[in-house]
Amino acid sequence: MYRTHNNGELRASNTGATVSLSGWVQKIRNKGFMVWVDLRDRYGITQLIFDEERTPKDMMEKASGLGREFVIQVTGTVIERESKNPTIPTGDIEILVSKLSVLNTSLTPPFTIEDATDGGEDLRMKYRYLDIRRKPVRENLIFRHKVTMAVRNFLSEKDFVEIETPYLIKSTPEGARDFVVPSRMNEGQFYALPQSPQTFKQLLMVGGMDKYFQIVKCFRDEDLRADRQPEFTQIDCEMAFIEQEDILNTFEGLTKHLLKEINGVEIGEFPRMTYDDAMATYGNDKPDIRFGMKFGELNAVAQHKDFGVFNNAQLVVGIAVPGGNSYTRKEIDTLIDWVKRPQVGALGMVYCRVNEDGTYKSSVDKFYNQEDLAKWAEATGAQKGDLICILSGDTHKVRTQLSALRMHLATQLGLRKSDEFAPLWVIDFPLLELDEETGHYHAMHHPFTAPKPGQLELLDTNPGDVKANAYDLVLNGNEIGGGSIRIHDKKTQAIMLKHLGFSDEEAKAQFGFLMDAFEYGAPPHGGIAFGLDRLVAILGGQETIRDFIAFPKNNAGRDVMIDAPAPLDKEQLTELHLKLDLQEN
Repeated sequence: MYRTHNNGELRASNTGATVSLSGWVQKIRNKGFMVWVDLRDRYGITQLIFDEERTPKDMMEKASGLGREFVIQVTGTVIERESKNPTIPTGDIEILVSKLSVLNTSLTPPFTIEDATDGGEDLRMKYRYLDIRRKPVRENLIFRHKVTMAVRNFLSEKDFVEIETPYLIKSTPEGARDFVVPSRMNEGQFYALPQSPQTFKQLLMVGGMDKYFQIVKCFRDEDLRADRQPEFTQIDCEMAFIEQEDILNTFEGLTKHLLKEINGVEIGEFPRMTYDDAMATYGNDKPDIRFGMKFGELNAVAQHKDFGVFNNAQLVVGIAVPGGNSYTRKEIDTLIDWVKRPQVGALGMVYCRVNEDGTYKSSVDKFYNQEDLAKWAEATGAQKGDLICILSGDTHKVRTQLSALRMHLATQLGLRKSDEFAPLWVIDFPLLELDEETGHYHAMHHPFTAPKPGQLELLDTNPGDVKANAYDLVLNGNEIGGGSIRIHDKKTQAIMLKHLGFSDEEAKAQFGFLMDAFEYGAPPHGGIAFGLDRLVAILGGQETIRDFIAFPKNNAGRDVMIDAPAPLDKEQLTELHLKLDLQEN
């Protein structure tokens, strides 16, 4: 028996017991006449003691030769610890070792395997199996397990059935780029890895499964940004014989359950906001409502003077920064430089101080009087002691820019508190989105999303005005879930694909199997998919999803531990019917 107990289990009540423990050597303190060893496993740390009065000489020598991360097994007696350690659960006891076995030796680790490590992110990702031994990483993975179990239990109790769908599927032109897999047995043909199980879960509804879910890997071969992974995990769900309200109620219930079960937080009914209101009030479709700084549109009170920057803008909009009047001129100049960065793209920023005596001082006093500035304060909700920050320009761009500034300021001011949770439903998205480069419309969610009832006819006359029967669940400024009511009849689906630029032949080739299925009694249905990685990170009070993934990729999409992606040898390429010059290039 390698162990009778784990290394986080023993307490003072076990004093006098003979036990066996196994684990990794975390730390050694050798005083010559006495050796202490911290033995670590997944459950905690237990101190071992060897001393020359009670320990045989050969075992003292063996203990003195132990190194960090050696794997050992010991047998000994639980004794009271003279110098107790209140920071660990086993801090009242130690093990007087009577038997020591080295199960495996270890090289010196490339970084310290402790809570506060000296290893940089790249190094720890290269040796991720060592990083997992550290308590923060280990606890994040256990936390993820608790969240997934809570999800499974909740949905199972609501009569959802977990069903696996294929990973080797057909490539479709919608959405991000697919990862493709060459078929050895079908020369010149390829599978694709799924960006989501979308069509399969709809087919399950046609098959009468009624309530489906799956915690599933999905794949997108898209340009990577910070904290985005080429493979990610979804909580994928679908229901039949439902309307939008049924979906919102069910998955609001799931989110409430997770917040209470995992975080001990009870939240009432989730607020709802239309996409148009979210864009006008916060500048994005996933607003963080833990704090204020709502947008105040200023066109009516700022475009009546001779300030050309405002007069020539589609939109003049501002936010009130609480307590911002305390900012020095240098700090305000730093904000102006921040919004002018290429990542934000603003040409500049106008500001107005709201003084404690009720007067105003702006960077454009030459053009505006106190009465004008008072109207700015009213429009933005600014109070005495606040700072009004104003951007102007093209409506879409300036909203995006001011949204970025709002989030930047909220982070600086400590308003984005990780232990506060503010969920929100965003509804009534546009069905189609115009690609400014091509001038063509594409589906804002996906081509299977149903338009709002009564709006299908608008596709022919005003396609940009059609609203989707779609919804996103936002938590603390992050989209954690999104879904829609689906099209469930062949005729409507054909109309939708036509407006997305598919010919009848292309529609049949790409989605004929789904449209054929709709002719065999497809029920009304809809669903939602949660991003599990993001959800777990937010519930865990962190922003970085990599911290909650066992073996993540880096920002370039590489697994630096196993060195993937990697070339194939010529024999493999030949078997897959791939040209060798692809490898050479």
